[in-house]
Amino acid sequence: MPAPQRALLTPPDSPAAPFGRGLLGTALLACLLLPCQLAAAEEHAAARRSILAADASRHVSALAADAFEGREGGSRGGQAAGAYIADALQRLPLVPAGDGGSYFQRFGSLRNILALLPGSDPAVAQELVVVGAHYDHVGYGTATTSNGPTGFIHNGADDNASGVAGLIEVAEALALLPTAPRRSILIAFWDGEEKGLLGSYHFLRVRPQPLARQKIVFSLNLDMIGRLRGERLEVFGARSAQGLRALLAGANVATNLELAFDWEIADDSDHYPFIAAQIPTLMLHTGLHEQYHRPSDDTELVNFAGIEPVARLALDCVATVANGTQVPVFRSRCRQESVANRSALESPAAEPLSHSGNPRPRWGMGTREDPGEPTAPVVVRITPDSPLARAGLALGDRVVSIDHHTIGDQADMVRQLGAAGNRVVIEVERSGRRLRLEALAE
Repeated sequence: MPAPQRALLTPPDSPAAPFGRGLLGTALLACLLLPCQLAAAEEHAAARRSILAADASRHVSALAADAFEGREGGSRGGQAAGAYIADALQRLPLVPAGDGGSYFQRFGSLRNILALLPGSDPAVAQELVVVGAHYDHVGYGTATTSNGPTGFIHNGADDNASGVAGLIEVAEALALLPTAPRRSILIAFWDGEEKGLLGSYHFLRVRPQPLARQKIVFSLNLDMIGRLRGERLEVFGARSAQGLRALLAGANVATNLELAFDWEIADDSDHYPFIAAQIPTLMLHTGLHEQYHRPSDDTELVNFAGIEPVARLALDCVATVANGTQVPVFRSRCRQESVANRSALESPAAEPLSHSGNPRPRWGMGTREDPGEPTAPVVVRITPDSPLARAGLALGDRVVSIDHHTIGDQADMVRQLGAAGNRVVIEVERSGRRLRLEALAE
């Protein structure tokens, strides 16, 4: 009897990550939560709904206007952009976290802009989650900063007025929560990124007094999130801690973007200084384009509707970590992993040689354990016309649960499959999306 052809895009019953579940507010979760948990989930859902494309459009249009002259760090345009951001923060119930009670952390002619949402749980309020975006760009461009032509205003609508707009929306959403997350959250707008990641490096070396005693446990960077194409979002840094891929997939239930996980870690944005400092870090990015570092990176090319789900995903990730029972632990191996390592891990495996009298594999799946995500073995072999082949399993899928039970590792997955009856429900993660596949044994 052929297996049912079902691949359901439904929320998982199990935790999104080993360091705790975020308040995602899904209908399935709602029926399982206690009244206080349900109220918190509803509050979070209301906050995430406040992130709107129209509001992001307003911020991008302002920051990418000619009046800001390309926002070069230290220039009058850069100073004006900083004033615009500080004015937006002053409208929110956030604590200035810069120098001398201000939002600004000055270094030379540059300045970071920092605002703090203090954590609500004294036991973990000294643990800090950082979500940042750089607000500077390259001004009129030079031979070293522009892809040409130079001498014209480089408005940087995507790079990175889009990330700043998304971050302002995240800050406003967090400010709407009646109760702050357990851990403190820092909203950080970095200066001097285009001059060599100067702002984020300076912050990590020299903390402002309000943050001197905080321990950074996680960071998230928004850089160039204004060109979402085909729902495809690039993710960097997911291997900087075990569980980050699962964190994103759990948060992505509500946004349903296609997540393209990139193993490369390069010093090309403000996620890099945090990874170099051994802090688990993610970067969200909608990809390069022909207008990168050119005067043509302008407002009319920005996908404002695409900023909305990306910023909402960022909010859900940050809230999950800030409210979790545990925090991610940095994985130093991530800096040595390469495209070749990924190819070796995900390369399809050959069908095992059959031996006389041995039965055909029951479900028709072979997996390989991933040291960076041991709780999500990667599918590398599918037996043609097997139960899971008919159910829609694909090479590269990550197995996350068997019959609604999360798996601890590949050996645990094998045990659970062996104990299954004639019907099994396997939940997989495919490009950041959760799917449930139902199969019947032959």
